[in-house]
Amino acid sequence: MNTLKTFGLLALTGLVTFSSCKKDDDESTTPTTGDLVLNISGLEDLGSGYTYENWLIVNGSAVSAGTFNVDASGNMSKTSFSTGLSNLNNATEYVLTIEPVPDNDPKPSDVHLLGGDFSGNTANLTVSHAKAIGNDFTTATGGYILATPTDGGMNTNENSGVWWLNPSTGPGAGLSLPTLPAGWEYEGWAVIDGQPVTTGKFTSVTGSDNAAPYSETTAGGPPFPGEDFLINTPSGLTFPTDLAGKTVVISVEPVPDNSTAPFLLKPLVGPVPTGAMDHTFYNMNNNASATNPTGSAKR
Repeated sequence: MNTLKTFGLLALTGLVTFSSCKKDDDESTTPTTGDLVLNISGLEDLGSGYTYENWLIVNGSAVSAGTFNVDASGNMSKTSFSTGLSNLNNATEYVLTIEPVPDNDPKPSDVHLLGGDFSGNTANLTVSHAKAIGNDFTTATGGYILATPTDGGMNTNENSGVWWLNPSTGPGAGLSLPTLPAGWEYEGWAVIDGQPVTTGKFTSVTGSDNAAPYSETTAGGPPFPGEDFLINTPSGLTFPTDLAGKTVVISVEPVPDNSTAPFLLKPLVGPVPTGAMDHTFYNMNNNASATNPTGSAKR
């Protein structure tokens, strides 16, 4: 074979090979997904029946960006979520909800816990965001009395009941709480020897709560949230009891609620004085800043 001709053929082959490789490099695929990264503190384990779900608000509609769980130590099972890049870039807000497992509804539940507006690539998340609960509870106030009005007027064991009312105003409401959106309700608690015992759930501070599992049936209680601890004693406790030196709590609970313990939001906490007297009004402490979850979502 002619040497000059062979060299020319090899040179042409090399040129074709080089050109082909360069063309492949230029045709790299444009990314279609991006990462939503969360940094949230203050969440709790929801148990096996519920999970947390991320939502991006895009053109006014909610688009799911994945789910995660939280363990008993508050650690998130996942903090980075791959999602559609267009939705990620065009999202104006982020919302965190609590969803049932399994969940057959593609829409967000009513239980909106955190929310935030994207400013650049970051959304700072709070419970007070308009698409979350809408209030941070830092202005909540309240107080209570110890009394057992359902014991048929016997005036015994008066320190074995707690009622969120103020005897000096009629009686009037002992609590001043913001109105909750759909998906949430308040619940009262007495922590007796380390064990939280419910006093019932409610949405209005001027009406009876939804349960009276431990009150006597010989007389009705006043039209305010509260409970007497007289009958149907939970395991490990003794009724009647003395709430002096114990703690009472107002929590904010998701609806539905699968836990017999207070939810993470506990805006009001009242350490009952050691020498507490019945029918005396005691103020509670605002605890919202210590229990409100906070964090950020970044894209």
